[in-house]
Amino acid sequence: MTELQNAAKAAATRPRIQPAEEGDDRPLSVSARLGRLQFHQSGKFRVLQLADIQDGPKVSKDTVKLIEASLDATRPDIVIFTGNQIAGYDPAYAQTTRKRRWSAAAGISSKTASSKSSEASERFEAALERTCASVRATVEQLVRPLADRGIPWAVTFGNHDFQCGLSNAEIESICREFPGCVNPEPTGGESGLGGANSANSVGSMDSAEDAGFVQLRAESYLPNQRVFACEPGTFALPVADVDHTMSVLGLVLLDSGDYARSGGYGSPSAAALQFLAEVPKAMRAQSQEIGRSQEPAVPCMVFQHFPVQQYYQLLKPAAANAARAIEGYRNFAGKHYVLDEEKTLPGSYLGEGVSCPDADSGEFAILEQHDYFAISAGHDHRNAFVGTVPVSREMASADAQTAASPGKVGGLMMIASPTSGFGSYGPVPQKRAARLIEFDIRHPYEPRTQLLEYGELVGKPSAGKAYAYGMTSESKPESEGVDLLHRPTWWSKLLTWLRKK
Repeated sequence: MTELQNAAKAAATRPRIQPAEEGDDRPLSVSARLGRLQFHQSGKFRVLQLADIQDGPKVSKDTVKLIEASLDATRPDIVIFTGNQIAGYDPAYAQTTRKRRWSAAAGISSKTASSKSSEASERFEAALERTCASVRATVEQLVRPLADRGIPWAVTFGNHDFQCGLSNAEIESICREFPGCVNPEPTGGESGLGGANSANSVGSMDSAEDAGFVQLRAESYLPNQRVFACEPGTFALPVADVDHTMSVLGLVLLDSGDYARSGGYGSPSAAALQFLAEVPKAMRAQSQEIGRSQEPAVPCMVFQHFPVQQYYQLLKPAAANAARAIEGYRNFAGKHYVLDEEKTLPGSYLGEGVSCPDADSGEFAILEQHDYFAISAGHDHRNAFVGTVPVSREMASADAQTAASPGKVGGLMMIASPTSGFGSYGPVPQKRAARLIEFDIRHPYEPRTQLLEYGELVGKPSAGKAYAYGMTSESKPESEGVDLLHRPTWWSKLLTWLRKK
């Protein structure tokens, strides 16, 4: 197939998008106009995913331009940030940063901790206040374009957000200060299902009364929206049909973890995995309260930071010297891969090994067995591919016109999105992108997706605001990716050159 044929085939799978209409001062989000997430009269529903912006405290102008242009081009119902919004390793957080969640902040030495010096404690508290202000400034810059357009948004977390020195709960609390944020408020108790960070008890989910939903604040732009909550960065949002008679699908945000004490990346908490397994049925219980569907569960799509190991099922082994071959990461190191064109859509590309956790948390098995039709992840800044892996299960269809009949879902769509930011490594600047995911009420579990690349939407990026460098077989598979997030120094470049001589 020629490049021209590939481009034509890729274009056929893209949703149609139109620019915003001039003079229309209503919220750009149709769901915001309705006060809840809901399919439009046109039969469409749109999600815009922003992955790995990883910038701040001063966000790149190019990042803001990409966000603005993507919003105006697509008019999404909701925007989902899939982690690593905050570059927690930035020098601005030097006094509070921590490399791992279980390690002490940089501003707390063992001597300081043991002496419990009030002066040192005051200095650290002052540094935390500065960190809060810097994170708040970053969030404000990222969501101002959304607030200006009346678009609701949601966040989950990655492996760098917490490194600024704030917990995910604290960062989420800062996010809720801004209009449009749909992340639910926590309540008292312990973290997990029906506990601390549950907006109400999700519990056994045996009935609508036990289902664990709450109404969102008016400031979220969705005052009539119900949300199912578990813990910071882990919650679910049902999406109603055109007439608001039942939930057609669910959007689940999952905090996929950060680092594992044993090395490599971490996994979702046990509470989050239990929530992932139970929330589709909980949504149906809630849907029965407002509608007529008798199906056992609402099919869902999950958004998270880390890809799962099964993303490698979309790749196929290749020789190390094969065109576009990329070495695998950690457990998959020593082997090289290319995209399997029979499983992935045209226009997909692989720029680095899929950086997944070493341990299989069982998440993929949950997705297979509990009514999930798609997963979308970020984390790997240079990967952008969409494919489907086969699964074997019966899933209830909630199509508006065939709500009473079961449908056979033969695969799980798996999406990898590149960085939307200009503050860390990634593809060439013109290919930094947001991702549009468009659902059609006629076939809601077969969404179309399109990358909205900077070069196409905006044009030429600002000079020196983004950098890219090769991810080859020389990349250290035992590393955890931290070194790849900083611009290489001239000294490191010289050493690399000398090693090659």
